[in-house]
Amino acid sequence: MTDIADFRHIASMTDQYGTFEHADHTTAREEHGYCVDDMARLLLVTSREAEQTPLVRGLAQRSLRFLADAQGTTGRTRNRRSANGRWHGRRGVDDCWGRSVWALGTAAGFSGYPAESARSFFDHAAQQRSRWPRAMAFAALGAAAVLDDDPHAVRARALLEDAATLLVGLGGDASLAWEWPEARLTYANAVLPDALLAAGHALGRPELIDGGLELLGWLLDRETRDGHLSVTPAGGAGPTDAAPGFDQQPIEVATLAEACARAAVLTGEHRWIDGVRIAGAWFDGDNDAGAVMWDPATGGGFDGLHADGANLNEGTESTLALISTRQQVGLLDAQPAG
Repeated sequence: MTDIADFRHIASMTDQYGTFEHADHTTAREEHGYCVDDMARLLLVTSREAEQTPLVRGLAQRSLRFLADAQGTTGRTRNRRSANGRWHGRRGVDDCWGRSVWALGTAAGFSGYPAESARSFFDHAAQQRSRWPRAMAFAALGAAAVLDDDPHAVRARALLEDAATLLVGLGGDASLAWEWPEARLTYANAVLPDALLAAGHALGRPELIDGGLELLGWLLDRETRDGHLSVTPAGGAGPTDAAPGFDQQPIEVATLAEACARAAVLTGEHRWIDGVRIAGAWFDGDNDAGAVMWDPATGGGFDGLHADGANLNEGTESTLALISTRQQVGLLDAQPAG
């Protein structure tokens, strides 16, 4: 797997409003429109991309405009936009809000990008709170990024503290020998330990780091099979579900790579470095079906892993998961050996 991020397919999926969510193989399905979830992911990866080409900067700027348009006067966010530019649904504080906070907070800390605008929209959204653990976990990652750049950011600190309180309070079920703090693994699972790690580091609370490492280790062990990743399928998994399960989503792999990369930075332990590398290898075919999960001709990522191979549609979420994982592998490769 090359560690060079390839934005060709994302560019082909993008028009004057944003990046279309779904694809029929390589062709955008314009009838399904766009969503904040994807545009937040796009702002995240373009903001932290080392090579700020005109294409990357243009995609980042379009993403920021999209997230700004989605945000209301109270900092809440709506998710859906049709191909004609019309917004749908009410604004809220579910996952799209959390992902936008993550992206805006990350963009605010990168030089050479309109960080001031991103920080302004971050501060506006950070006034809100969600009762949903993943929404708060996504938001926590953005708040931690802001605090890393500005330790005196009051709203970011308050949001991060509230997110940590919610996540610590989830608990687990010792009677089932099930360490996960929910009855089932669902989606973007590794964002929960990732948020604990980020909060522990930013707030100077080592107990949160310890808890995050324990939870991430449990998840990585569960989702490693015969030396390769075997991630939770789209339908989720509970204590009695056997692996492997399908349809496996690239976003699960990318989220695990993000969390392992943070753990590697915090601890320097090879376990987490290996976690990032097997996430990269999953896209190259080291997975339960032996299927390559990206298209070299386009740079697009395939939408899901089935027992008999890949879903060959190249949607935006899957392509951004590929790019995100490549970024994490690339950061590891750039570190001096030691």
